[in-house]
Amino acid sequence: MTLEVVMGAHGPIPKRTEERRRRNKGDGPELVQAPSGPPSDLPDLPDPDPNWHPIATDWYLSLRESGQAQFYEPSDWTMARYAAELMSRGLSSDRPPNGQYVAALNSVMTSLLTTEGDRRRARMELERKKPAGAKLASVSPLDSYRDIAGG
Repeated sequence: MTLEVVMGAHGPIPKRTEERRRRNKGDGPELVQAPSGPPSDLPDLPDPDPNWHPIATDWYLSLRESGQAQFYEPSDWTMARYAAELMSRGLSSDRPPNGQYVAALNSVMTSLLTTEGDRRRARMELERKKPAGAKLASVSPLDSYRDIAGG
């Protein structure tokens, strides 16, 4: 019995859907769009280890606030704790990290889709929230000045 697994693409990071010019050519698996921000049905998760480095703690806690977390299963959260532990040990060490350690940590973080590039390669996009206060300036003052100037 052979199982087929669809994996993320290699090479350059694909553009976001709204940045693409051509949309008529199918380019692999269907795109999954999800809202950004924390999922509403987040399971009870263990708190970060108080002995972790602050950067590892921040990274672990940021996953709870990320849109891709709605796709996480318990094993993914366990992998996230493992990655945070690895990160903490590396950041707390007196020795500089070696390349193999950094590659292994990046691999774990990639499998959790923690960066936008990782998510795009896996054909997942998080919908960006529109800024609430951003409005274009009115042009009526310009019309008034033009009328005053006689133009």
